Amino acid sequence: LGGFLLHVRIHPITKVPPIIVAYISGILSIIVVPILLSIKKTMSYGYVLNGMLAIIGTITMAHFSIAHWPEPATLGSITFETMLADILILWTIFFIGKTYFELETFGYDPSKIKAGITYRYPNMGWWCVHLVALSIVYTLGNQLWR
Repeated sequence: LGGFLLHVRIHPITKVPPIIVAYISGILSIIVVPILLSIKKTMSYGYVLNGMLAIIGTITMAHFSIAHWPEPATLGSITFETMLADILILWTIFFIGKTYFELETFGYDPSKIKAGITYRYPNMGWWCVHLVALSIVYTLGNQLWR
């Protein structure tokens, strides 16, 4: 809710229509993801939606930060004048959802060994593959269809 309200304050929808993706993502994150995560049958959908929203938000906010790069680029200006803090908040939300999903799916026993291929669902490698792939698709789309 805080991220959504921050978007509304910084980017009024009447002034910047392309930011509609951020508004839709915010609404999905506030309403749909918690509902999906709270029902055992739809928990996997909530987990995937939460992760995809984190990836989409990361890509678009990183692009915005690169397009509006601070001059001069110092450690302080990169930290406080880009979307770095917002991206970190977004990934915190992702890891909270991942933790909840894994605890509810795999149980609370810390001695239970989690098996599976690293790059397969629901492991972290699966998310890394999607982050890289969607970043490449976004970059190609941005470069080819300007």
